[in-house]
Amino acid sequence: MQIKMREVAATATSPSMGEYMKSIGIIANPASGKDIRRLVAHATIIDNNEKVNIVKRIILSAQELGVKEIYIMPDTFNIGFKARDDLASARQLAVKVYILDMQITASLKDTIRATEILQQLDVGCIISLGGDGTNRAIAKALQQTPLLPISTGTNNVYPDVIEGTVAGIAAAVAASEIFDLKDICIKNKRIEILNEGGLLDIALVDAVICNETFVGARAVWSCETISDIIVTKSRPNAIGFSSVPGYIDVIEESDDFGGWVKLGHPGETVVAPIAPGVVRPVPVKSMFRLELDRPYRHCAKQNSMIALDGEREIPLKKSCTVDFVVTRNGPYQLNVEKTLRAALKTKFFRKVCI
Repeated sequence: MQIKMREVAATATSPSMGEYMKSIGIIANPASGKDIRRLVAHATIIDNNEKVNIVKRIILSAQELGVKEIYIMPDTFNIGFKARDDLASARQLAVKVYILDMQITASLKDTIRATEILQQLDVGCIISLGGDGTNRAIAKALQQTPLLPISTGTNNVYPDVIEGTVAGIAAAVAASEIFDLKDICIKNKRIEILNEGGLLDIALVDAVICNETFVGARAVWSCETISDIIVTKSRPNAIGFSSVPGYIDVIEESDDFGGWVKLGHPGETVVAPIAPGVVRPVPVKSMFRLELDRPYRHCAKQNSMIALDGEREIPLKKSCTVDFVVTRNGPYQLNVEKTLRAALKTKFFRKVCI
């Protein structure tokens, strides 16, 4: 398959920090951070112009570390085009920047397709700008390529708040392929939802069972109709429904288990931040651990919906059964601090001056 790109030529020669450097990919979702939770909660807003600025900072820092080629997903706001053209006009562009030549559908299909193409191009690292939903879409198609997620969405349990300049540096280190993935990444967990042994869908952070049958605005922001919360990780410093188990017990990404919380009475009340600025008492019946690779069956007592990483996705009819399995089949998530520390030990950032 021939992959076409639109290119702007570099205006300078970038310095090389090593003998070989792979390219990097950027997936910037223009729709991230614009769901209904912006209306019902006081969430931070990162607009698309700021995403353009983040992409520019990624390019500028990556080229200084020796990256020669950068591939960017096209989108309806033209984030990649604007970042590239602004840098070219300012004569700051020292790398070849390609915009993937692919049909835009203005849906998560674009993210999945771009991930597939970037892997075909054998990029050394993919940087994502989005929230949990964006990274879930990437995880559907991602295999061995390291993923560096930058938080620009709503709840953002999966991606971290990372300055674009630092992200570009870390991505360049990963693209050098000097370091083993296990030394600079963590292999993420994910929740696999199975029906009769077949994979229906996945979630990176949480799967929430809602006693509702409509999709509506997709985003889940109220706990009144929720019966179950299944998580790969739970921390009290998180925002969203994964924070509910996080205020009972901490489950780290490195822990070889997940968790299942059943809501309702009788039990106890847990106060947790279910959305930005929205702290609510949540009635909890019980919480138990989910061992890795072991299926846990759920039989729907009524027509309901499964929300994956905050968005309603899978309808369940009454008496329908599905299995939830927590596995280590998620992406290799780049750990920025571990990556930079590993590079320091090899004097990656030092050059000999004559």
